[in-house]
Amino acid sequence: MATPEQILSEAKRRRTFAIISHPDAGKTTLTEKFLLYGGALGTEAGSVKGKKGGRSATSDWMELEQQRGISITSTVLQFPYRDHIVNLLDTPGHRDFSEDTYRVLAAADAAVMVLDGAKGIEPQTLKLFEVCRDREIPILTFINKWDRPSLSPLEILDDIEKQLSLTPTPLSWPVGSSEGFRGVLDQRTGDFVRFTRTARGATIAPEEIVEPGRAIEEEGELYQDAVDELGLLEAVGAEYDEDTFLAGITTPVFFGSALTNFGVRLLLDAVVDLTPSPTPKTFTIDNSKDNNSKDNNSKDDTSKDDTAEKQTRDLDAPFSGFVFKVQANMDKAHRDRTAFFRVCSGKFERGMVVTHETTGKPLATKYAHTAFGTDRETLDEAWPGDIVGLVNANDVRIGDTLFQDQAVAFDRIPSFAPIHFAIARTKDSSRFKQFRNGVSQLDEEGVVQVLRDRDIGDQAPVLAAVGPMQFEVATHRLENEFGAPVELSMTNYSVARLTNEESMVELRSMQGVDVLARADGTLLALFESPYWLDRLVGERPELMLEKLVAGAM
Repeated sequence: MATPEQILSEAKRRRTFAIISHPDAGKTTLTEKFLLYGGALGTEAGSVKGKKGGRSATSDWMELEQQRGISITSTVLQFPYRDHIVNLLDTPGHRDFSEDTYRVLAAADAAVMVLDGAKGIEPQTLKLFEVCRDREIPILTFINKWDRPSLSPLEILDDIEKQLSLTPTPLSWPVGSSEGFRGVLDQRTGDFVRFTRTARGATIAPEEIVEPGRAIEEEGELYQDAVDELGLLEAVGAEYDEDTFLAGITTPVFFGSALTNFGVRLLLDAVVDLTPSPTPKTFTIDNSKDNNSKDNNSKDDTSKDDTAEKQTRDLDAPFSGFVFKVQANMDKAHRDRTAFFRVCSGKFERGMVVTHETTGKPLATKYAHTAFGTDRETLDEAWPGDIVGLVNANDVRIGDTLFQDQAVAFDRIPSFAPIHFAIARTKDSSRFKQFRNGVSQLDEEGVVQVLRDRDIGDQAPVLAAVGPMQFEVATHRLENEFGAPVELSMTNYSVARLTNEESMVELRSMQGVDVLARADGTLLALFESPYWLDRLVGERPELMLEKLVAGAM
């Protein structure tokens, strides 16, 4: 039995953070280099985006990810660094998978935002930042690819402030750029850290601390310009402040090159030193006796009346965990299913029997693993902030709570409002069982939302998505993992709203409107015309047509 002091001590050692970026900003490369510096890859890091047949990234394990060279699904990686345990959550970069990013951020205490030095803030970066802001987590910013032609550092800072309404506070500043990138001024120590290139960036980049007099002599104007620029920023008050960082008002900024390992150590040190350790998780208790005025079948309807109150689960309370991801077929040899949860309180021990809050049933945890991409090892214990994978916990879904002794139900993760809808049919009727099982599995994972007509069932489900690339992933996996080739027929629906049984009959009688059900019974009204929807909302208030919680993002 762990003591409260032991639990709090172990929690203090944890750092659990996510990495977000626009595609091709170098997020996956940076992830790989974090693992290198953490000793998780031995002494060499493989090429993340090498030539055909080369080594793919540890975090990009899915076949389609390796073919496309982008992150499609989130990945959990754990490694030790400086007497801390780092839980790194690699997220998809494309905005079409921002819902997966949103779910992953529910398990993170901070985020590292990676920007391409030549492009600054890009549209998809903005979308993912909005997800972070909604989650209210602090953000470190890494300006990547500084060894290539880039914007000026002051221009990038201005871009961050104008587009994200974040005040950038540089904690490292580049000396030179492009091929002349020599190193950085480390604001935390006052040192000039000069880097040395290594072959293909496969090993840790040697660093040299150069004193100012020698730096002026050897680097000349490059060094002096960097010192002058930092002086200007200090004069306008662009200095790191812990309170504003943790409040999401400022973002510490670092410059470097993940490919050459320049600046990677400084950033990883900042993750350990600056980002918060786990804190008590907040949840909502609805004390109302009757909260069914309009709907009682929607898990996305998180509205509460005035009797709702916020409570917290202390870190040293009995064990509790929150499921934020489900993934099937990570191990092709076994075709199993893994539910990932973050430990929120107490000590987790493999083999302990916990309660699955959704069903109220006991759940054995014999097959608990720690994750490192697709590799995994049996895990005997875990502490607040750690990520645990439960293999073949088939009743566990995204958003579920697990606990022992003292009951708790953490707030569920709301779904994004889908805007793309396609009818799926199997091409081979003899593979219908595989098609049905595959569609259900993708629904559980959140790859797509699956909607069904109660009169038709599984014959022709409607796949609903935030972005069209989700359909590509779904069809690829149905064919290659489940052996069920499918054809998709796009519909004219463009907007969805939560509804209920009372409104369904009348809505389905309208042209250009249909009402379909999720697996959990939640009803969604689909509209071809957003203008007709707006008119109904204004003229027929008795009809339930509520926005999905994350739909406005």
